Amino acid sequence: MKRFYLVGFLILLVFDTMAQVSFKLAAVHTAPAELDVAWVSRLLLEAWIYAAVASYLGAFVTYMTLLKHAAVGPAFAATHAEIVTTMLVSVLWLGERLTAMQVVGSVLIMAGIAVLAFGKHDEPAQPVPAHDTLAADELEKSALDT
Repeated sequence: MKRFYLVGFLILLVFDTMAQVSFKLAAVHTAPAELDVAWVSRLLLEAWIYAAVASYLGAFVTYMTLLKHAAVGPAFAATHAEIVTTMLVSVLWLGERLTAMQVVGSVLIMAGIAVLAFGKHDEPAQPVPAHDTLAADELEKSALDT
């Protein structure tokens, strides 16, 4: 099951990062952003906007699949790793500059994700099967009587 989480979160990270980078590239290729017909036409013809939408859809499906099996807290925290990966992709392939504050922020984000991912988590309560509800009710009544 841990392999499922690892692979799933890596896929989610790729989709989220690709969505952010695609939006950036779409914005660059359709600049200047003006609310007029010419800009909307450029936007609708830009391939990067469709890559961004497809990536967001992939991320959504992946996240919903992961939530069926993973705890919500660590899963939500792990989605924020895309902030760091998007920054790294922007520095490495888009020529953006990295500041000291961005490095500190990235380290803090990753530390927070690690704390949530590897910290102790309460196991969610297992639902009582429908055929055992009568037995569970009787057990609860006897506990209250004592």
